[in-house]
Amino acid sequence: MTLGIFLALAVFFFGLFGGVPLGWLFIASSATGVIVGGMPLSFIANTFYHSLNSYVIMAIAFFVFAGSLISEAGLADRIVRFSYALVGRVRGGMAAVGIVSTVFLSALTGSSVPCISALIPLLVPRLEKYGYKRKYTTALLCSSSFMGYLIPPSVPALIYCLVAQQSVSALFLSTVFPGLLLAIGYAILNYFICPRYIDQSIATEIPEESQSLKERFIELKKSTWVALPALGCPLVILIGIYGGICTPNEAGAIAVVYCLIIGFWVYRELTLPKLWSATYSSLVSMGVIALLIASGTVFARYLIRVGVAQELAGFILGLFESKALIMLSLNVFLLLLGMFMDGVPVLILSVPLILPLMKEIDVNLVHLGAIVILNVGLGVVTPPFAMSIFVGSRLSGCSYADLVPIMLLFLFFVGIPVLLLTTYIPALSCWLPSLLLGPQVVGPW
Repeated sequence: MTLGIFLALAVFFFGLFGGVPLGWLFIASSATGVIVGGMPLSFIANTFYHSLNSYVIMAIAFFVFAGSLISEAGLADRIVRFSYALVGRVRGGMAAVGIVSTVFLSALTGSSVPCISALIPLLVPRLEKYGYKRKYTTALLCSSSFMGYLIPPSVPALIYCLVAQQSVSALFLSTVFPGLLLAIGYAILNYFICPRYIDQSIATEIPEESQSLKERFIELKKSTWVALPALGCPLVILIGIYGGICTPNEAGAIAVVYCLIIGFWVYRELTLPKLWSATYSSLVSMGVIALLIASGTVFARYLIRVGVAQELAGFILGLFESKALIMLSLNVFLLLLGMFMDGVPVLILSVPLILPLMKEIDVNLVHLGAIVILNVGLGVVTPPFAMSIFVGSRLSGCSYADLVPIMLLFLFFVGIPVLLLTTYIPALSCWLPSLLLGPQVVGPW
C-alpha cells in the first residue's frame, strides 16, 4: 500500500470515529491522498462538479421537497384513519395501523425520517390511551420506517442510480416485493408479540366494540374517500414514469405541485409558515445530500483510481470461491458500514468499490441495487448508529435502551430473513421490472 492510500484511509477512519462530519471528512481524506500521491488537485474539482451535473440530482431535490410538504400538509392523519379502517380491529391491529401507515407514507415521502416524524407524534400518544406501551409502538414505527427506502419513489434508489448508472424505473420496481415482504413480516411478528406489550393499567380509553361487516365497509369507504387525495400522489408519480408520460425529475416536479394543491386547497392545512418550514428543511436536507454525494464520489473515485476497488475484488475472490459466500460477505460488509454511517454515505462510498467485484461474478446490477438499498435501510435501524432510533427516542421520550431490544426482534426475525431472500432469490427484485419494462432494460438475472 502506498503512503498516499495509507494516509487517506487513516484520515478517514480516525475522522469517522472522531465524529468529523462525513462530507468534510471525504474531502479531507481525498485531498490527503491526492497531495501525498502527487496527483493533480484538479481531479478533486472536476470530480466534485461532474458528480452533481446530473438530472437525477434534480429528481432527488423534488422528491425531498415533496416529502417535506407531505409532512406539513396533514396527509399523515388521513393515512392513519384509512389504515385503521383496514386493519385496526384485528388482534394487535392498532399497532399494525402504524405498519400500514408507514407503507403508504413511504410511497409519499421516499425516505425514513419523514415517516417517523409524522407518525410517532400522531400514533404513540393515541395508542398509549388503549394500553399499548409507548416503547413498543415507538420501536415498531422506527423499525418500519426504512420501508420509505423500499416503496417507490425512493430517494436512496435515485442515489444508487446516480452512482451505478442504472435505470431509475427499474430500481423503483426492484424493491417493491422486498418492501411488501417486510410489511407482511412485521405485521405477523406484531400479531404474536404485541399482547406482551399491552398494559391495561395505563389504559384510559376502551377500544370500540366490534362493528358489523356493513358498518366496517361504510367506515372503510368514508376513510378511503378522505385519504384518496393523499394516496393519489404516488399514483400520479408512478403512472407518469411507467406510462412514459414524464421523466423521474419531471415526476418529482409534478409531485411537488400536486402536494401544494392538496395541502392548500383540498385539506387546507398547508399555510405559508408551514410552506416556508418545508422549504427550509428541504434546502438543508438537499445541501447535506449534495455535499455527501459530491465529496463521497470524489473519495470513492480516488480509491478506484489508485486500485483499492480492484484489490478488494481480488482479495474477496481469493478468499471465497462460492458466489453465495461472496454475496453473504457483501451483506456483512454493508451492514457493518450501516452500523456506523448514515445511509447516503454508505451508498456513495460502497457502490463504486463493490461494482468491479459484482461484475466479475455476474451479479445483475438491478438486483444489486435492491440488495444495497435493503442493507442501507437496515442500517437505519441497526445500533449503535441508527438515525431512526435517535429521532424516535427524541419524539416519543423513550430512552435508546428501551427501544433497541424490541427493534432487534424485528431486525433478526424479519429484516435479516428478507435480506437473505432478496440476496439469493433474484426474481424478488428482477421479475417485476423485467415484466413491466422488458428484459432488455434489466438484463439477465
